[in-house]
Amino acid sequence: MPTQPVASRDPRLATAPLLAAARRERPAHTPVWFMRQAGRALPEYRKVREGISMLDSCRRPELVTEITLQPVRRYGVDAAIFYSDIVVPLKAAGVALEIRPGVGPVIEEPFRTKADLDRIPELEPEMIPDIAESVRLLTAELGATPLIGFAGAPFTLASYLVEGGPSRDLAKTKALMYSDPQLWKALLDRLAQISAAFLKVQVAAGASAVQLFDSWVGALPLADYRSFVQPASASVLKAVKELDPTVPRIHFGVQTGELLPAIGEAGADVVGVDFRVPLDVASARLGPDYAVQGNLDPALLFAPHELLGERVRKTLEAGRAAPGHIFNLGHGVMPDTDPDALRFVADTVHSWSPDA
Repeated sequence: MPTQPVASRDPRLATAPLLAAARRERPAHTPVWFMRQAGRALPEYRKVREGISMLDSCRRPELVTEITLQPVRRYGVDAAIFYSDIVVPLKAAGVALEIRPGVGPVIEEPFRTKADLDRIPELEPEMIPDIAESVRLLTAELGATPLIGFAGAPFTLASYLVEGGPSRDLAKTKALMYSDPQLWKALLDRLAQISAAFLKVQVAAGASAVQLFDSWVGALPLADYRSFVQPASASVLKAVKELDPTVPRIHFGVQTGELLPAIGEAGADVVGVDFRVPLDVASARLGPDYAVQGNLDPALLFAPHELLGERVRKTLEAGRAAPGHIFNLGHGVMPDTDPDALRFVADTVHSWSPDA
């Protein structure tokens, strides 16, 4: 794929708190955004999505722009996350799939053999002009607020392809990985190309940071992660760095406490930490070369504000141990979350001072 020219960005982004924290600096306030901040928790989201399928909504630039901006307007967060779904690039490349309400992504013909690779073509920029257009519309609206590009990591994409949909134990995925390492590598290499292409289109159109989501990789032990997964994720993050080395790369996985150093070594500038590991402990495992992101338990958003505020402040205090900290949840916003709780958290983060 030829190198894509990168769109010029708002010069005010140079001092944006989120990008400063990603560079391991100390901005005037800790930046905050929320994974899944755009979505079912917002009544305005449900209104604009009414009658429109998930996959369709991700391919309409005006709708993507509106949905991405909704939480920025409501919460005053320090970044927008590009509204998409983890399987959008697979669908764009030609994989037959759907997102079933209440279930998640469902693959029409699950991946089983080497011949199935032919059903997963490489993703080219001309296949997703709407993604670039969405980013251009968003960055024009956001101005000095960073837009974070979005993509799923190769392992998590592979798990959906092999399992045929969501899975609790990933038994089929692990069976393929262990029994046919050559086919597994070929699959992850193909998916790395797709994820990298999806992120590069966003960066070239003006996204000023990216996050690679590896939702299910916590199912693996460290040795297997290093052998079977890390090289493909590293390929994705390297492609973004080669396109624009000024764009911070955030890498997040769930239940990855034992994998944190290896996730960082895959090429992250910022390592996302789920709610199971305190940020000071995570930073000690990672060392001084990584900022951290996280990691309030999303369930605490249902707690009384007194307790919620206390836990937010404890998370901020733990984050001071890291060379840079972006406040976030330790996983995504739950659908039944009260938006006022998220606004309370954002305000608490912005008003917090370590000397108070």
